[in-house]
Amino acid sequence: MADIKDDFVLNFIKDNRWKYLTDGLKITLEVTFFAVILGIVLGSVIAIIRSTYDTNYESMKSKVGKAVLKILNLVAKIYLTVIRGTPVVVQLMIMYYVIFSTSNNKVPIAILSFGINSGAYVAEIIRSGIMAIDRGQFEAGRSLGFNYIQTMIYIILPQAFKNILPALANEFIVLLKETSVAGYVALQDLTKGGDIIRSRTYSAFMPLITVAVIYLVMVMFFTYLVGRLERRLRNDER
Repeated sequence: MADIKDDFVLNFIKDNRWKYLTDGLKITLEVTFFAVILGIVLGSVIAIIRSTYDTNYESMKSKVGKAVLKILNLVAKIYLTVIRGTPVVVQLMIMYYVIFSTSNNKVPIAILSFGINSGAYVAEIIRSGIMAIDRGQFEAGRSLGFNYIQTMIYIILPQAFKNILPALANEFIVLLKETSVAGYVALQDLTKGGDIIRSRTYSAFMPLITVAVIYLVMVMFFTYLVGRLERRLRNDER
């Protein structure tokens, strides 16, 4: 018992080393939150392009419009293939050491990297939600005098987002865990904070187990919220 107490004091109390974890937790949550927002915005744009191509390309009469849509769809498919086909840690390192090699703003770079990565997965989630909406909803929008963009914004997307909200919430949980690789670019997130303590105390068990428990508690908490959200949506549909 005394050894556990001494280990705790050495790793967290001495020199206020617990601050490495609290400061790292703030950065982890900050990166995750803003990366999710960026991912949703980017994913929505990609999803609209892909779903528009799948449903309207053949019926479009404007050759210029068809050409533009075809190019945008090609760019979207390349983006999805590259991002989903490469590890997020490699994307992060390319962004930090290659694209923004002259910048030392680690948090914005991490947000951009994780946001772009998340956007590829969010895009497919949103696209599936859009494609699940009955085609009659598009016709209803047209009968109200809406053009395609207005129909998508005011009728289709609200319904799609309601259906895919639990999946988007789960993407947030996945992204929360993925940010643990941010230490590869020396960003002092939660995982890096635990690693710094380990390097100072030469004691691996206590700091690493603590980091794991913090992640577990956060994931359990957000999973609980997702469960509540799913039950709320089911009740609203009755």
